Amino acid sequence: MAKTTVQKIQQVAAVALNSAEILLAEWLPDGQRQGSEWVACNTARADACPGSFGVSLVSGKWNDFADQDAHGGDLVSLLSYLRNCRQVDAARLIDEQLGLGIFQRAGASNAPLPKPYDVPTKTQLRQQADAERLAAQERAAQAAKRLWHSAGPANPEHPYLVEKGIEPYHLRQSAQGQLLVPLYADGQLVNVQCIDQQGHKRFLKGGRVRGAYAPLGKVQAGRQLFICEGWATGATLHAHTREPVACAMNAGNLAAVAETLRERYDALDLVIAGDDDRLTPGNPGRTAANAAALAVGALVLFPVWPKDAPTTLSDFNDLARWYRQQRNAT
Repeated sequence: MAKTTVQKIQQVAAVALNSAEILLAEWLPDGQRQGSEWVACNTARADACPGSFGVSLVSGKWNDFADQDAHGGDLVSLLSYLRNCRQVDAARLIDEQLGLGIFQRAGASNAPLPKPYDVPTKTQLRQQADAERLAAQERAAQAAKRLWHSAGPANPEHPYLVEKGIEPYHLRQSAQGQLLVPLYADGQLVNVQCIDQQGHKRFLKGGRVRGAYAPLGKVQAGRQLFICEGWATGATLHAHTREPVACAMNAGNLAAVAETLRERYDALDLVIAGDDDRLTPGNPGRTAANAAALAVGALVLFPVWPKDAPTTLSDFNDLARWYRQQRNAT
């Protein structure tokens, strides 16, 4: 039986929750995660300060407390509101962005409209969404493996590596000049982060991120292991400590990676090396690092800023580069 447009919209909305933070970071780039919500300025109106506009990362529900007419129950309705378009058009945009293919699947042209008792329940929709998510993750994992195996060793003179002052270690580089950062889960390559020469980053569409990480050095039971956000930060930590590092790629993934590694290896001496987002309200880097450390009983570590260091610095790579600049200036 062919799915109706309403069912497809509902399915896209359910699947989109698995990538809520990634989608919201693109739709509302001035926002930030605060607990289980994304708090941002409302770009659909003249909203200069974040705070009244929030989106649940768990349910997708959103609300602008400064506008009683601005609210909705899922991410499809949110994008429809932000782009001032129909919900079906918003669902198609999300479908294309995540590579789900829900709107590309054609059912039988003569299939009858579903009867009331044929409408899927919320449980069935969630099951369908989970199946679509897993299928998208599998497609992305296969694409990641093809991309990884067709690439060569990363050039140490790649602009991103030069700017960050780090070695390529075992990164690879595509024919188009993109650095490839591998993400592993359960010992398998599941995704790659592509970094171009301007430092722009993206994951493969639909690829797994939660619980996956980019390793530096060999993780071993009973040994110290640092867990951080970005790969450049991880490369800096690895260079200075010679200890293994797991790069979670974003603050929201720190706890998931820490829990995964705690379960997989015995007696790890975990250290969460957090970002210190001092200029961002709520300091999401510090907040997420403390929460991850508390969840798994790990130590937590933050950069110690010299008095004359700029407040724009936020992570260990920033600190290392600043020290290098001071030495070169003397």
